[in-house]
Amino acid sequence: MNTAAAGIGISRIGQIAVNVHDLERATTFYRDTLGLPLLFSASGMAFFDCGGVRLMLSRPEKPEFDHPGSILYFSVPDIQAAHQKMSAHGAKFEDEPHIVARMPDHDLWMTFFHDTEQNPLALMSEVRRAT
Repeated sequence: MNTAAAGIGISRIGQIAVNVHDLERATTFYRDTLGLPLLFSASGMAFFDCGGVRLMLSRPEKPEFDHPGSILYFSVPDIQAAHQKMSAHGAKFEDEPHIVARMPDHDLWMTFFHDTEQNPLALMSEVRRAT
């Protein structure tokens, strides 16, 4: 364990920022297509709750920050149902849900898509196998 990191008290991710160019369009996508609860909007930003982690949509503050973000993997209990529902709401997937790893007691499924601002996103699901 890194004792320097442990000494400052980091316990979880508090917020993730996602770059957007059209805040209204992106807010609609995250709220209506992904189904994330909108916490509040203020000063050109929108904040959502994603299982206790705050997700902030905002325009890049500086030109050097204007790029798609890291891939966010949203965990869902039923990846097939989530894929179908999101597709019906206009999400464009790059692939169908598929197994990426077989673990001893479950299979890890994923499927990839982009938001309206071309940020890469994914759904993931850990599906337990009958024993």
